[in-house]
Amino acid sequence: MEAFEVTGGRPLHGTTMIYGAKNAALPILAATVMAEDVCVIEGVPRLQDVRVMVEILRTLGATVDWQEDRLVIDPSHIHSTDVPSDLMRQMRSSIFLMGPLLARFGEVRVSRPGGCVIGQRPIDYHLRGMKELGAKVEEAHGYVRCSANRLYGGHISLDFPSVGATENLMMAAAYADGTTVLENVAREPEIVDLAVFLQKCGAKIEGAGEDRIVITGVHHLGGATHRIIPDRIVAGTIMIAAAATEGDVTLEGVVPSHLGATILKLRETGVQVTIDRDIIRVNSMSPRRAVDIRTAPFPGFPTDLQAPAMALLTTVNGTSVIRESVFEARFKHVNELARMGADIGVDLQTAVIRGVNRLTGADVEASDLRGGAALVVAGLMAEGKTRIEGLHHIDRGYQQLETMLRDLGADIVRID
Repeated sequence: MEAFEVTGGRPLHGTTMIYGAKNAALPILAATVMAEDVCVIEGVPRLQDVRVMVEILRTLGATVDWQEDRLVIDPSHIHSTDVPSDLMRQMRSSIFLMGPLLARFGEVRVSRPGGCVIGQRPIDYHLRGMKELGAKVEEAHGYVRCSANRLYGGHISLDFPSVGATENLMMAAAYADGTTVLENVAREPEIVDLAVFLQKCGAKIEGAGEDRIVITGVHHLGGATHRIIPDRIVAGTIMIAAAATEGDVTLEGVVPSHLGATILKLRETGVQVTIDRDIIRVNSMSPRRAVDIRTAPFPGFPTDLQAPAMALLTTVNGTSVIRESVFEARFKHVNELARMGADIGVDLQTAVIRGVNRLTGADVEASDLRGGAALVVAGLMAEGKTRIEGLHHIDRGYQQLETMLRDLGADIVRID
């Protein structure tokens, strides 16, 4: 079993470039099945989840040529609307294919998706929205089949601003007859990026990035060339790691407006964060202060950075409180941090972190993607060596994380 071996105590220093966002790439790759011409997607990270999506596209009949960070996709020969269940189980984001396949071909069959176990993430919002657009939805034996001779515009209000449901319904509505209004939708930058790609293909979408999106359906989408936005979660993780190790790191190729809540909380701890166009510099010195964090949909503090932020707060002065309001089972990293000497108490979806003088290296295991990132941050801070197993989780969202950190001066290696 592969593991990271981290020797802590080295401040991170230097400059790093942030690559394309996984959470933008996956729905955009799914959206290419709606196009009738070749699509070129640039800035695509080489991650396990992306590899799974590419394999799904190929299985459906698309031609995919992967050249470094560039994917050339020809969807004109897609011959199947049945997404393989073994690939669905590997990656939750495969559910994004529901809307595009239904819209273009009139039917789709998927199994219940997999991914990190971080709480209930039902696809009810997706299915309810498809029904509102005129689809017939059948569920049996762990599979979902949606069918419609034609989708029709409608007025859909989400009970919760789900990112996945917003993206899936936006894609389906792009081919529906008439106008669709989506309300109480998610506002994440990745949704805006998907809308920009679809607009390049010929879709008519207004309001992406706001809580109300209006889509006027079209009958044809062409190909397009598009570059993925930088990954704000990777950027946030590196910023937190720099702060945790009392380092001085410059991030290039970022969109600072995507990181507003993260920047605010780092500054509240006493970390110096400076911004210059697409460059962010994080300069951290002791002592740092305790802060309270409540996760929330964008533009709030991202749930995907809750775990790394918790690792940072384990050694700050005072008591910090984190309230997880997005997923109810996202504190699985707490027990592993405790093995390293952290003092953390959990009550339902609230964690109380009492700062300790230091963490010490230990053998720990990642049980999900962002919890794994938290253990890496903790290992960089800790005294002695930390062995982190469960790298398949981390590899789903970070492209060669050990190389990126090693280039910034970290002592981290991947071992068998």
